[in-house]
Amino acid sequence: MLAPQRQQAILELVRLNGGVRVVELVRAFGVSDITIRRDLEALAERGLLAKVHGGATVVGSTGIGSTDEPGFTAKSGHQQEEKRAIARRAASMVRPGTAVALSAGTTTWTLAHQLVTIPGLTVVTNSVRIADVFQRAGRPDQTVVLTGGVRTPSDALVGPVAVAAIRLLNVDVLFLGVHGMTARAGFTTPNMMEAETDRALVEAAGRLVVPADHTKWGTVGISTIARFAEADVVISDAGLPESARQALAEHVGELVIA
Repeated sequence: MLAPQRQQAILELVRLNGGVRVVELVRAFGVSDITIRRDLEALAERGLLAKVHGGATVVGSTGIGSTDEPGFTAKSGHQQEEKRAIARRAASMVRPGTAVALSAGTTTWTLAHQLVTIPGLTVVTNSVRIADVFQRAGRPDQTVVLTGGVRTPSDALVGPVAVAAIRLLNVDVLFLGVHGMTARAGFTTPNMMEAETDRALVEAAGRLVVPADHTKWGTVGISTIARFAEADVVISDAGLPESARQALAEHVGELVIA
């Protein structure tokens, strides 16, 4: 394989998986460590990927296994139009009188504003901000269960208290907010305690719906919450690249573009 062909193949792997490691590329292409590093350097110089320790990621990613966790306020101003479209589509899946869970996140917080109009809901959440949305709506026919736990920078309540509360519950559907998603790592978060709490929510739910705008594709947090095959539905927006659509459509139950 010529160097340009190999570099194009490397770039496709980065775009599909969100990141690659040098050792994996050495095995995949049967070339030396030095050759792969030269390929990554050439692609980085062209602005096509970002070099990180031991590998490379998509441009703009904080790196493989990132633990960088932006606060709620910082994230809430991003992709607002896309999040509203995703939230409207997600809300259309909820029937009156059902039990739903919403994990913490700005997209799920946007969804909460849509759900306050649906009668008879029981809402389980580990987000103080989401619970506050329903409290402010003041609907006597809606019940809100706040898990308790330790608060993270993204305003999620996590840890053993949250997990213990969730394990006592069963809900019809979980709307899972995620930090990133790639074919290799699945749905991820930069907070390991939040991942454990979110996994408890996944286990408590009859269906898993992941509302995630296109910027989540290619970002890899340090901890995996769930694999693609565990998701019944992923709802994203028109900005989702074709390679991402193909990867999601192959593994999740249904991909919806809002």
